[in-house]
Amino acid sequence: MSQVKFSFIASEPVARQAYATLETAFEDDAYPLGLTEMGETADLHEVSLYADSDDASVAERVRALLDGVIGPGGIRREILPEIDWVAHSLEGLKPVRAARFFVHGRHDRGGRRPHDLAIEIEAGQAFGTGHHGTTAGCLQMIAAVAEREKPKNALDLGTGSAVLAIGLAKLAHIPVLATDIDPVAVQVAEENVRLNGMRSLVETRTATGFQHPVFAEEGPFDLIVANILARPLMRLAPDMARHLAPGGSLILSGILDRQRRAVLAAYSNQRFRHISTLHREGWTTLHLKHR
Repeated sequence: MSQVKFSFIASEPVARQAYATLETAFEDDAYPLGLTEMGETADLHEVSLYADSDDASVAERVRALLDGVIGPGGIRREILPEIDWVAHSLEGLKPVRAARFFVHGRHDRGGRRPHDLAIEIEAGQAFGTGHHGTTAGCLQMIAAVAEREKPKNALDLGTGSAVLAIGLAKLAHIPVLATDIDPVAVQVAEENVRLNGMRSLVETRTATGFQHPVFAEEGPFDLIVANILARPLMRLAPDMARHLAPGGSLILSGILDRQRRAVLAAYSNQRFRHISTLHREGWTTLHLKHR
């Protein structure tokens, strides 16, 4: 059966209000919801609701609930095709090496070497397969920081495909909390964690920001990794400081090279000090520690 996606794009305040409205209204239906920033140059966010079938009553409820928020006619309805997203997303991609990590799809299992920390990713609809400069840069920085500092627990904020959480768990053998605001990404992340045999160490959760109680329950964290975008990273600086354990490390990516100074300034205001910078394919990965 095809899945139907109802979505609209709006400014952040409107999008967050709509997300909260839909979350309350459809709580008993357990329909996945998503809230995604669309880019760095404009304040645009997409709110998405995924229904299991093309039920007219769902469309009517969504439009009625959001009519006063975004106005009539502003909701897009899309029937998602029934295709193998795993095979489609990985077709033709080459495996990636970053430090000791080897990120690959199922079609490249034969390329694994005896001492590789192999991560098999069936990316589906989630961002982050290792083929993007930010993800590869994060893996390279994780290898350096984790092997040197021996963290006892970690958080992968905005986990996407869970490639970073899986890599951390395989390298350091520590519990990793992997969170994302997109429930579809979390579903994909859960499958990737299972595929790599890391269910005993990696816990996946759908959570927006640091408001979810799981952060207080499992933190503070010796290592926090966040591969998202520069603007949300800057907004999260105070929360990062509160949830990082004394002496812990922060690895940030999703930052264009030209955005590096602005991100560093935001974290310097929260008493973080810069340890190192890694540049890869026009993207920056930062290693910070709290003063």
